[in-house]
This record gives sequence, structure tokens and C-alpha cells, in this order.
Amino acid sequence: MDRHIRFDALHNFRDLGGYPAADGRRVRPSRLYRADSLSKLAEATPDWSRFRSLGIRTVIDLRHPWEIESRGRVPHHDGLAYHNLSIEHRPYDQPALAADVDPGPYLAERYLEVAQDGTEEIRRALELVADAAEADQPLVFHCASGKDRTGLLAALVLGLLGVDDHTVIEDFSLTELAAPALLAEWRARNDGRTPTWLGYGRAPESVMRLFLASLTTHYGSLEDYVTKALSLDAQALTHTLRTALLEQPPATWPQLTYRKAVVTDTGTLARLHDSAALWQLARGIDQWKPGEKDEAHFLDRMRDGEVWLAHAGGRLAGAWELCWTDPEAWGPRPDDAGYIHRLMTTAHTAPPGTGRALLAEAESRITTTGRPYARLTCPTANPRLRTYYESAGYQVVGEHPTKQGDLRGPYPVTLLLEKKLA
Repeated sequence: MDRHIRFDALHNFRDLGGYPAADGRRVRPSRLYRADSLSKLAEATPDWSRFRSLGIRTVIDLRHPWEIESRGRVPHHDGLAYHNLSIEHRPYDQPALAADVDPGPYLAERYLEVAQDGTEEIRRALELVADAAEADQPLVFHCASGKDRTGLLAALVLGLLGVDDHTVIEDFSLTELAAPALLAEWRARNDGRTPTWLGYGRAPESVMRLFLASLTTHYGSLEDYVTKALSLDAQALTHTLRTALLEQPPATWPQLTYRKAVVTDTGTLARLHDSAALWQLARGIDQWKPGEKDEAHFLDRMRDGEVWLAHAGGRLAGAWELCWTDPEAWGPRPDDAGYIHRLMTTAHTAPPGTGRALLAEAESRITTTGRPYARLTCPTANPRLRTYYESAGYQVVGEHPTKQGDLRGPYPVTLLLEKKLA
């Protein structure tokens, strides 16, 4: 479920596989990776063994030469081709920025500068990605934190593969899950100090959204940028990348299995919630917020009700909460219903129909208790979700004018939906 591959020293190493492309295919897993600085890897360690097990044959280091001189590079190894392509020509000191600098417009402007200044290096990076793809050899590209320079190159590659802008933005914002570790790492290197800039290490969706819009404004399209600015044959490059890196999604999927969550699952649940929140924000859905539901929240839900996990083939596919009362939204009620909350699935990797299957499993659990109704809530600001629930047999039976959110205070009208269970 988690695109972040776990390392001890690395915090933002991710597989770009599994994202859907416009033609119905998906990006092949285990072929294209993005990362924070691989200079943190050391030979004869579990991290190095884990890295080598991925079969990576090409490393593209997007950092400045002075960064490499100061911090080192990925260890030398036979069969591992290393390329330093410093795409950023106008360095800037992010930690020292003023606290109130808005990351969205500021970083989007810096990314456009990189796209305009680093054309030679970006062109070579795309050629290397295409060469590795044709040779069927895994490749990784990285910078220092795996966010800015790495995020720009990832956006270009995913865009050429036919991945839509919403998913490109989502992929960029997944660095938010690594932001606390990146900040802690900076503090450790700097005598415990805290960066002046409050946005350090953060990757809000607005950054990539604004950058993609700016690239279109300046060049017309991503393909026009590749043709005009990079002097590459965009059609040929796109054909090469899509032929080598896209595949049909699986024809069959593992069957879902379910189990009650336990205390050791709280970190997984909080991370799943944050990933789902980032998915929503990338698509302009203002409902969940990263960090809004922490491990303590899910522990409380286990004590007061039930939390369930769904797996497919040993991989997490989704989760939901089940409560037996919900006075905050529904007021005092007899014991005639189960209340379903935080129905979550793993974006792009869960089997098709997982959300509906989780909903049916939750309803089945309610039925076993003898309660005749399933109830849930839906913000009026999310009409797509309302349609989804109504298609599953739920009916709007009322509304709650202001429901309390954990991080943002009250938010407007929430619809009350109910389903009579057989």
C-alpha cells in the first residue's frame, strides 16, 4: 500500500509503478524509482543489501557537484552506472527563507527556472530513462530530499507516460509523508536548530499544480516543452517510454481478506489516512487533511468501537472504522445501527471494487449484531462521494449543519445517509 520503500537511512525512496495511464495501462512496478540522497547508503549494511535487491542499474544524481563533494554519492559498484546531472543552475537556501513564504508560488517559480535553465541536463536525464526502459533495467533518480529536483523530473516522466495531472500532483505531495523525517535529519546536521522557513521539507499539492500550469502557459504542453526547450523528438520519446514502461493491469486480483486492527496497526492506519488525504487534495477535494487522524485517534476508535483492515495477496488494500454510536453527527439514537467512518483504500494498488467490498463487509458486520441500519456521513462539498454512497443503496435522511473537524474547526453541512440492511 505504501509507495515508500523502507530504508533505515533513506526517507523518501519510492516506486513510481502502478500509476494509471490515460490509455488504460499502468506504469510497470519495480522499474522506475525516485529517492532522497543515495549518499546516505553505505556498503555492508542492510540498506545497501535492500537497495541492491531492487536490481537498479542506473543512478541519476540531480544534485550540485558541491553537494556531492560535501555529502558523498551512492557507493561505487560494478554494474551500477552513475550520472551526475545538476539540473538546478540557480541554487537557493530553503531553510533560510522567511517563515511566511508560501511554498506554492515560490517553489513553482523555482521549478520553472530549473526547467528553463537545466535543459541540457534534463534532456540527458530523459534520454537515460528511455535507455534504461528499453534495456528493461531499473533506474533511480534522486536529489537531496527527493522533493524538488526529483519531483520535477518525476512529473516530466509521468506526464510523458500519460499519467494525468491529478496523479502527478499526488505523487509529488507524497513527500509530505517523509517531511517529518527530512526535517529531523536537517536538525541533526545543524546542531538541533530549526529552519527559519516553516515550509522546509513540505510538498503541498499547490506547488506541482502551479508548476504544471506555468509550464503549459509558457510552452503550450509538456510535449511542446520537450520539443522546443529540450530539442527532443517528443513523439518518439513518448513512444519509447510508453512501450517499455507501461503494462496492462492484472486480469485477476487476489481475494480480499479482513481482520480487526490491533494496537500495532495504528501507524499503518494513520499513514493510510494521510495518503488518502493527499489523494483527495490532489483532486481538489477539501475533506481530509494529512495529520488530522494520528495513531492516538485510531487507538481510541479500537477502544470505543472497531477498526478493520483489508488485505489482498498480503498487501494492505484498505480499512474502515465501525462505531455503535455517533451522537456528534446523529444525536441520541437507539441501538439500531452501526456507523461507518473513514472508509479508506490504497490508491492505485487496491483491487478494483475494493471500496464497495469494504462497505459490504462493514454492513455484514453490522447485520451480525442484529442492528437493522448502516449509517454514515458525507460532506456536501463532496458530491462525488455522495453519488458513490447512493449507488450503494444509501439515502440522505438529514443533515448536520456544522460538524467539528480535528484540525480545521467546524466545517459546513454534512449529509446524514442511511441504509436499511436485509
